[in-house]
Amino acid sequence: MSRAGRPLRIAAAAEFASLIVLLGNLATVHLPAVSSLAGPIHGCAYLFTVVAAARDPRRTLVAAALAWLPGIGGLLALRRLDKAAATSRPLPTET
Repeated sequence: MSRAGRPLRIAAAAEFASLIVLLGNLATVHLPAVSSLAGPIHGCAYLFTVVAAARDPRRTLVAAALAWLPGIGGLLALRRLDKAAATSRPLPTET
């Protein structure tokens, strides 16, 4: 994992986990305290994911667009960025 992709990885995981908490709370007891805690966490993680995907040096247009999908978009963008990094050829070095 590159150092540049670490904030995106953390934000995407936090966004997805907070969405699961919000949906689980909605489907079960619907406690307002859980919603008031997890909602802002999810919103901040979502915004951070979108910005981090746009600033990633490995970014592609598709990866940046995928990050805009709420909940799962950050994870999809990470998958696309890792795939793009794996298929790219390293630059030749000058000797």
